[in-house]
Amino acid sequence: MPVKSLNLHLVSDSSGETVSSVARACQVQFEDVDVRHHQWWLIRTRGQALRVLDSIAAAPGPVLYTVMDPAIRATLEEGFARIDIPYIPILDPVLSTLSAVLDLPIRGKPGRQHVMDAEYFRRIEAMQFTIDHDDGQVIDGLENADVVVFGVSRTSKTPTCMYLANRGLKAANVPVVPGIPLPEQLLTLQGPLKVGLTREPRSLSDIRRNRLRMMNQSDENTYADEENVREEVLGARRLFSRLGFPVIDVTRKSIEEAAAAILQLHAEHKRRQQEEQAVLEDLSGYPT
Repeated sequence: MPVKSLNLHLVSDSSGETVSSVARACQVQFEDVDVRHHQWWLIRTRGQALRVLDSIAAAPGPVLYTVMDPAIRATLEEGFARIDIPYIPILDPVLSTLSAVLDLPIRGKPGRQHVMDAEYFRRIEAMQFTIDHDDGQVIDGLENADVVVFGVSRTSKTPTCMYLANRGLKAANVPVVPGIPLPEQLLTLQGPLKVGLTREPRSLSDIRRNRLRMMNQSDENTYADEENVREEVLGARRLFSRLGFPVIDVTRKSIEEAAAAILQLHAEHKRRQQEEQAVLEDLSGYPT
């Protein structure tokens, strides 16, 4: 089947993060298409808008855009119509619906999601916590974690935790090593959600073998031997079952998908904690 080509123009008055995410999510639904992204960020003046229109006219293609200023929007939309290309203001349906439900006007300010507010600093704090508590480097302070991720080597613990930290969760990860028991304080840890990551042994063996080759080490190594890896994975799964950890198989999951599953588990974990807290308060007659 021949590959189709497409110029896709992404226009934003901010960093372009939102429109890029939408474009990626939609693009993967189509096969055999060569998509060339043309990115136009921080478009906040009429002069910038006109230059974008000139560039789009030179390489016509659909436009996805997030632009809040009415005057800049009008300039762009008039230009899109003149060039006769399809254009989609991706935030409009959501904003219009929320405005109607809330009976409030839309502020129309670009990049408000990137303001350095308390949420921003919470993410920075979470990132630092996650870096400090990567791969079991530091055990002290894990009671302050939101999530503690366990898994054998090369089950994507670190990138998953970094993604979670970028979403504002303090995420620590602890390696499960054959023959080395987990510290008792981890087994009795209260508060954080504890999750086990696993991977299909053959896939994990291949990943480890490639890792050894990158490090110029022999792949004739028990670390990558499939049978040894199988026993290691089975032992970890038995441990997770005994400790009651929910388990996520990352074999066919991206980092984002594994993190999304953990985010959902964390939300359920927090809800249960809140329900338990409410019961204790009802029994005691006052907040604990």
